[in-house]
Amino acid sequence: MSLYNVPILLKRILLVVFITLSCKAASAQIGIYDTLQIRAIVYEGDTIILSTLSNIYVYAQLTDAQKKAIAKYNRLRNAVYVTYPYARKAGILMNDINYKLRSINDNKLRKRYINSREKELKKEFTTPLTNLSVYQGKILMKLINRETGDNCYEIIKEYKSGLTARIYQTVAFFFDTNLKQSYSPNDEDRVIERIVQEVQRLYGYTEIAKRSSL
Repeated sequence: MSLYNVPILLKRILLVVFITLSCKAASAQIGIYDTLQIRAIVYEGDTIILSTLSNIYVYAQLTDAQKKAIAKYNRLRNAVYVTYPYARKAGILMNDINYKLRSINDNKLRKRYINSREKELKKEFTTPLTNLSVYQGKILMKLINRETGDNCYEIIKEYKSGLTARIYQTVAFFFDTNLKQSYSPNDEDRVIERIVQEVQRLYGYTEIAKRSSL
């Protein structure tokens, strides 16, 4: 008997059976990627998806005072990074000179020795130091004090003469600086000291700072 002669009710029954079998066949093909496992929580009788969102950071706009403080710190940090290697080298040489001078009592021999080492210092530092800004020069003088234990005025006075030191001090005055700058790592220069320690850690420098006078 042809399908077209089957009553309409039978057609509908056959259609339902066909759809049911098709769904069963489809459900039998479900794989591991057909189901998503998610965390959930029951809140007031409702099951809700539970998920941890990434952190959201909200930053307030910097004030003018804060911007100036950051710029000031960055300028200081840059100056220390630029000048500390020179101060360190100068400190090593000067500390060595001072150590050798302890065993030289004759004034002529002392001057001869100082002059010979002065040539070494000029050869090492003349070119790079002329490229420093006035501000960087100020920081360098502080760092030289840190490494040698003496300010630049006392160093010039010892190696040259009191008159030469006073002349250099006068010139420094016109550049708004002072050869007699001290170094206070626990007070006014504590920020510089922290930056110096940062540079030492970064480049593996060992501490050579000396705290005794000439």
